[in-house]
Amino acid sequence: MPTRKPLLPDVARRTAAWCGVLLLAAGVAAVAIWVCVALKTAVTPVLLALLGTALLGPVHRWLTAHKVNRSVAAGLTCAALVAVLGGAGYIVVMALVDTGGQIVASLKEAAQWVIDHFDIAGVADVDDLADNAKTLVEKFGASAAGGLLTGISLIGSLLTTAVLALLLTFFFLRDSDRAVHLAHTIAPRGTGDLVEAMGRRAFEAVEGFMRGTTFIALIDALCITVGLLILGVPGAVGLGALVFVGAYIPYLGAFISGAVAVLVALADRGFVIALWALGVVLAVQVLEGHVLQPVIQSRTVQMHPATVMIALTAGASVAGLLGMLLAVPVCAAVFGVIGELRKGYEAEGRGDAVPGSS
Repeated sequence: MPTRKPLLPDVARRTAAWCGVLLLAAGVAAVAIWVCVALKTAVTPVLLALLGTALLGPVHRWLTAHKVNRSVAAGLTCAALVAVLGGAGYIVVMALVDTGGQIVASLKEAAQWVIDHFDIAGVADVDDLADNAKTLVEKFGASAAGGLLTGISLIGSLLTTAVLALLLTFFFLRDSDRAVHLAHTIAPRGTGDLVEAMGRRAFEAVEGFMRGTTFIALIDALCITVGLLILGVPGAVGLGALVFVGAYIPYLGAFISGAVAVLVALADRGFVIALWALGVVLAVQVLEGHVLQPVIQSRTVQMHPATVMIALTAGASVAGLLGMLLAVPVCAAVFGVIGELRKGYEAEGRGDAVPGSS
């Protein structure tokens, strides 16, 4: 009996199969994102706790290696986290409070300088824009009480999220040794080793991102603060604090904080000092891109800038500023899992032992 000829050529069938896989993956991802958004009150503390665990993991492992009880080590690590974040937050807030008005006034002067020198049509005066904004706020002043209640509710929600994230960080640190057993318990039969390997790879990617980004942010902030102090730019400490916070949003945060520093220098010290401030910002960015990131950042989080920007855009569209903060570590974890799966398939193709096979 003659062999029946396929209706579609091999290339078309392969393309259709890959399209089906991509559609299935996109559907699963969309459902997962929808569930996370719907349950954001519970999901947000968990994600923040995972970031905190990734950042504090080396400290906890060092303590347990020196025969400190796991619960005591987790408590000491969380206490150190509260002390460091509290101190850093106090410094950042006080610096921005002390110099915030000066920075805003300088930005206003810089905007007026740009309007005057480039003769931008349709904009008469920055003061007019400020007055219009003030009028707009007064127009909706009747809802001030509701806005106050909303603000109080927001502060309460943030405090609740922070406390819950801290408690979860404690438990994640203390019980991290049970994660391997959990992976083997929930994994389908024969795939426990593969699930464990993917989990380790994903967590290593997040750990590398948090540790490297924090160190790089500190160096960037110190270098730019010192440079601005030497140039005599007002609000240098506050601008350095802004650089440190913005460094956790790759590329975009550095661009915005650097632009603010240059505009402040332009308004208060003139065009020449602004050029020097721009040179300082660019020098720090070159140092970060060509020295700090290749040396400090783990290879597990090295992603193409276009991938990072797409992840930031997607995170912002899903969860705003929090989504931008979480987008890159989540993307790094996903790339780590994909890399581990690819390694397993390559090993299977060569006939080697595949993790999870028995």
